Amino acid sequence: MDTQYEELGLMVGLELHQQLDTFRKLYCHCPTSIREDSPHGVFERRLRPTQSEMGAIDPAALFEFQRKKVFCYEYYNDSTCLVEADEEPPHNLCQEAIDICLTMATFLKSKPVEEIHPMRKIVIDGSNTTGFQRTAIIAMNGSIVVDEKEIRIQTLCLEEDAARKIRDDERNNRRIYRLDRLGIPLIEIATAPDIRSPDEAQEVALALGLLLRSTGKVKRGLGTIRQDVNVSIRGGGIIEIKGLQQLNMLSLVVELEAQRQEQLLKIKDELEARGITEKMVDFTPINVSEVFSKSESKLISNTIKSGGTVYAVCLPGFDSLLGIELQPERRFGTELSDYAKFWGGVGGIFHTDELPKYGISSSEVEELRKQVDAHPSDAVVIVASSEKNCIDALDAVVKRAKAAVKGVPAETRIPLPSGASKYARPRPGAERMYPETDVRPVIVTPKLLKQIEKNLPETLEEKKNRFVEEYNLSLELAEQITRSLNLSLFEDIVSTYDIDPTLVVVTLENTMVSLIRDGIPVESVKENDILEIFKLIQEEQISSEAIPQLISYLAEHPNSDVSEALDETGLSKVDEENLEDIIQDIVTTRIDFVKEKGEQSIGGLMGVAMKRLRGKADGKKVRDMLQSEIRRILAE
Repeated sequence: MDTQYEELGLMVGLELHQQLDTFRKLYCHCPTSIREDSPHGVFERRLRPTQSEMGAIDPAALFEFQRKKVFCYEYYNDSTCLVEADEEPPHNLCQEAIDICLTMATFLKSKPVEEIHPMRKIVIDGSNTTGFQRTAIIAMNGSIVVDEKEIRIQTLCLEEDAARKIRDDERNNRRIYRLDRLGIPLIEIATAPDIRSPDEAQEVALALGLLLRSTGKVKRGLGTIRQDVNVSIRGGGIIEIKGLQQLNMLSLVVELEAQRQEQLLKIKDELEARGITEKMVDFTPINVSEVFSKSESKLISNTIKSGGTVYAVCLPGFDSLLGIELQPERRFGTELSDYAKFWGGVGGIFHTDELPKYGISSSEVEELRKQVDAHPSDAVVIVASSEKNCIDALDAVVKRAKAAVKGVPAETRIPLPSGASKYARPRPGAERMYPETDVRPVIVTPKLLKQIEKNLPETLEEKKNRFVEEYNLSLELAEQITRSLNLSLFEDIVSTYDIDPTLVVVTLENTMVSLIRDGIPVESVKENDILEIFKLIQEEQISSEAIPQLISYLAEHPNSDVSEALDETGLSKVDEENLEDIIQDIVTTRIDFVKEKGEQSIGGLMGVAMKRLRGKADGKKVRDMLQSEIRRILAE
């Protein structure tokens, strides 16, 4: 274990969410396909939180309700239905999805429940039309071994995916969702907090992802798998970072969250050393608009001109602390600003650790401090907006400052492209779970479990070993393709065509990557076109040397097919007779070079030939014919 993280007491737990590739959705019989064409219609909803059976309201649900958003849902007449619109009761659970979950439970040695009972989890951010998400425990306990270390599995659940967010209409406080993704079966695997380093977190996520793909029944592509990561350090709080889609970012996200918590604990210690207590951080907002009546700050002057106000609060003992960097380009003041934005709906805050700046002068800062009776050791935060927004924003700032006195507040955050994260909402509580009364439970019979065990798919480790033996792949290439998103495509190609498996792997894993580095948008190339290319190679209509150029053309002309690509690039294979004429011409026109270098001349002539043929002939065949022609010339 990394000693740095051992000293920090880092603990990490993962929740992997993977879409299942089933024939139907979890609670209706609509297809599990994502649409990019224009929707057929739209309807609106407003969502409200409800009390749990114990009479409590979940804080995360309350937070979303207070934002008072209107939700618009786009639908399709032929691939979404009244179940997604919450106008029809849910159908029975999808048995295919249950079977996939039980397969994973077997892989992970998790104990299946005797009966599957869906629960409702209150979610009113608009991602579900019902105001809740349905989830069901399928199995509990179990483990996975990663780098000879056992990582415990706490639960394996089956839930419905959320609606797909399309955009926010901030001006009208509306959010637009699309219902095509809502209801797609989603497996959730939650580990115990056994992970002790950022790299280990990434390795565990990769191992679970590969095991999921071993089922052969999970969807592929960006957005089909998402990781939530729970991070804490000794003395810190449990932070949930939700919705990370890029697996290769996971270690960085964990590393930067550990760094953030470490810095927050240092701020706590400094406040304690300064004698600051929670009670001293009082919410006393003061209207300071007069101080900035002639300010050169465009934001402040425009706000005042439009009838807004400027309010300030004093944070006793916080001077110089708001400027402390917690994560790259994110300071403690940024955390306060996040709270102000979410709870007050403002654009941000100003604070004295960064002033004078942004058009705010030294004299204005000095007068500001007088107005709020700030001591030199105090920080002052100001907000410019409507009076209500100012009050709500500064109230959130003071609450976050109070939490800083205690250390690291438990909260839900979302990842940023840099690997840092920002505040999203409070951590949800147990109050958001209650029984689902509209879906019949499913009994997990011994007969079903025996059937699952009997039909277990090949694991990726077994598949890798088979590729080495059956296809004569090197161990490196076999491992590369079994860990790749192109695995299914590879198996489709080698099972359909009599093609060298090594060529297929090199094309899918090396050629494609090389083209991406050159800026070629290969993600737009359809799998059917890749299959067609290898079909033409098998039929000897094109050579393997033509592959990069054909893929490049198809990537840059996504509406074209392989036939059009061949016509436009002129890469159809030359026949034997024409090839012989070309080879003879190349050798004859360079006869002096051939006689001088002898058989060593083949190296220079190969480059000339391949450039002239531009992928229209197989390289090995060209070399053989060149060698034969060179020897004939030398023998004369």
